[in-house]
Amino acid sequence: MYAPQRPSRKTRVIAWLLAALAAGQCALAQRNDAAPVVYRNGIVVSGHRLASQVGVEILQQGGNAVDAAVAVSYALAVVLPEAGNIGGGGFLVLRRADGFAATIDYREKAPGAAHRDMYLDEQGNVITRLTRDGALAVGVPGTVAGTLYALEKYGVLDRRRVLAPAIRLADEGWILDVPMGGDKFKMFEESNAVFNKPDGSRYEAGERWVQKDLAATLRTIAEHGRDGFYKGRVADRFVATMRKYDGIITHEDLANYDCVERTPVTGTYRGYGIVSMSPPSSGGISLIEMLNMLEGYDVRALGHNTADTVHLMTEVERRVFADRAQYIADPDFYDVPHASLLSKAYARRRAAGIDMSAATPSTQVRCGDLEAAELESRQTTHYSVVDKDGMAVAVTTTLEGSYGSHLVVGGAGFLLNNEMGDFSAKTGMPNTAGLVYGQANAIEPNKRMLSSMTPTIVTKDGSNFMVVGTPGGPTIITTVLQFTINVIDHGMTIDRAVAAARFHHQWLPDAIEHEKEVFSDAVAEELKRRGHLLKSVGRIGNVQAIAIDPRTGALTGVSDPRGRGAALGY
Repeated sequence: MYAPQRPSRKTRVIAWLLAALAAGQCALAQRNDAAPVVYRNGIVVSGHRLASQVGVEILQQGGNAVDAAVAVSYALAVVLPEAGNIGGGGFLVLRRADGFAATIDYREKAPGAAHRDMYLDEQGNVITRLTRDGALAVGVPGTVAGTLYALEKYGVLDRRRVLAPAIRLADEGWILDVPMGGDKFKMFEESNAVFNKPDGSRYEAGERWVQKDLAATLRTIAEHGRDGFYKGRVADRFVATMRKYDGIITHEDLANYDCVERTPVTGTYRGYGIVSMSPPSSGGISLIEMLNMLEGYDVRALGHNTADTVHLMTEVERRVFADRAQYIADPDFYDVPHASLLSKAYARRRAAGIDMSAATPSTQVRCGDLEAAELESRQTTHYSVVDKDGMAVAVTTTLEGSYGSHLVVGGAGFLLNNEMGDFSAKTGMPNTAGLVYGQANAIEPNKRMLSSMTPTIVTKDGSNFMVVGTPGGPTIITTVLQFTINVIDHGMTIDRAVAAARFHHQWLPDAIEHEKEVFSDAVAEELKRRGHLLKSVGRIGNVQAIAIDPRTGALTGVSDPRGRGAALGY
């Protein structure tokens, strides 16, 4: 889960002014808080102000929402390296004003030499560090392939123009709003050379950080497209870094990587439409299954974050996460039962066992019986874009852990992911996010690991109504769920829905993780009486959301106050 340490207000104001001046975008600057901002012609909400500014710059140049989203993606690789990336992967959901919707899957893939037991020792125990740090943790990156595919098929601007702002930020540098670097980057000399100063100390907030190697890599991509990353000089340096640190990704793995355009998963909730990401992301199916179960209850009458509501949502979440562990994986390797999991009839049967007076221990919860259905690092970042023509784009992208594997490709300047930890290294054992999986998510060559990313577009009366997503590992799904019901059931404005305190349950481990502000003493005691274990975990999620007024078309954006992003437009 991404939870950066927020600097003092004075430090943030100074850093913001310096950053805005450096980017030449002072006229676009807005307050760095959760207050909603409203625009008419286009809006970008991302995890970093400079990336949002880049997106607006592209919209003002005549780009559409896809052009802006791709520009934001590359800008985040420069200014939010803990999550933004060209060495990771992600998912893109788009929906035009005419109702056409599509998704692009550019999730990382296991290398061709990967195998089921590659992280087990001689006794069959998982060697966790191998899934977390260094070259063996790296999946074949998909970001460059996916973003360029989206740009070529759905964008309107030239690739060089779209990448130009990110190249400028990397080449000329930008003013840090938080410290950068630290001891963990000293594990690898290539990483230490990028993220720490020559004397080994970290860069501090207020200092300019220049990334010449990354700028050169981005120029190569702008000039040569996907071949500028998956072949040639960058690929050679990628593979050399792999060999140096005992990684297994080859030139063939890079050259053969492909993104996939998939059919979105769709559902309804109290008359609203839900358009979200399909597998190998579990987010869309899990979100819709949860909403289907909740639709049978009067959530509004139960109240916001009351004992009854939290209890009900927890019981729903534990059942859906049990289904997720059993039934969702890479659809190119496993026959995911989409129709059954998205069925309202299945959801009603799944919810039938909920006892509102007592918690169901997770040890007693198993996946649902699909035969009875009549059909078949937390380190991530999200951004949302809407253009003047009403096209909405929701993108969630990740390196998995914060700064991924902490390994930088020598001479190319970009971090590599540690997504291999999202596979089930051993069936029935928790992975790096504490999630327990069945055999469906086992490691196989060229397979995409399961994800929780949930980029989502909500519709109303057939028109785009909200665009939302968040980082947070498995808490992504439940955070998007809470945001959605905050608006639809509890009648909150978008800023209140984003700022509201959050909680999370994922079946195993059997505990309600929560922000400390979420429960009153009375609610906490009642939840404990019903048999729930409560665990305070600090911040959950970092939502970037847009609401579209169905009457006027006005665009309202909110960046989560838990992070350091911005909602900007024109």
